[in-house]
Amino acid sequence: MERKKSEKADLENKRGIFFQIGLIVALAVVLIAFEYKSYNKQDVSDFGYRQPVTEMEEMTPITQQITPPPPPPPPAPTMVLNIVENTALVIGDIPIDAEADENTQVEVSPVKQEEEAEIQEKEIFQVVEDAPSFPGGDGERMRFLQQNIRYPLPARESGIQGIVYVTFVVERNGEVTEVKILRGIGGGCNEEALRVVRNMPRWEPGKQRGKPVRVQFNMPIKFAIGG
Repeated sequence: MERKKSEKADLENKRGIFFQIGLIVALAVVLIAFEYKSYNKQDVSDFGYRQPVTEMEEMTPITQQITPPPPPPPPAPTMVLNIVENTALVIGDIPIDAEADENTQVEVSPVKQEEEAEIQEKEIFQVVEDAPSFPGGDGERMRFLQQNIRYPLPARESGIQGIVYVTFVVERNGEVTEVKILRGIGGGCNEEALRVVRNMPRWEPGKQRGKPVRVQFNMPIKFAIGG
């Protein structure tokens, strides 16, 4: 009689499934073996007997700064009283007679008048009744400038030309002092203008109320390259 197997009891068809299940189980065992950790018994046993160690912090002593006491205040200035007679009053250095009448003569010190005269001598006027003038007039002044000015070589080579404004003071004796540049053009023209003005002869001084005074004078000097 021929033995027959049912298709449900036949395991040949399920060989691949069992093979895959076996690989999964083996992989799981390997992973568990790698992840397994072992602990030292001595370390575990000594863990309960360890005592905490405390560290002492060093305390920085606090020093107190001692400030010196302030210096004593300066002594108060002493007052000196000058006792004078009842018949005289003193204001500054000038005695005043308290019993003076309209017939009493008073001497006036000339010091103040001398100071005022000295101040007037040092004063520089901008505008006066009689302005200072070059000897011979403005024509001679222009001729003097044209004959004495030398065009600087750096200015000529660079093509620099223009007007240099010079200011100076005509003293009471006609001498020219305090020569300065108000506005220059460079290239050596400023220095040349100063040199020529300082070498000018004495002027006719300016006058105020008929007296010679110091007068400030402004003068333009033109530098031009001829064609």
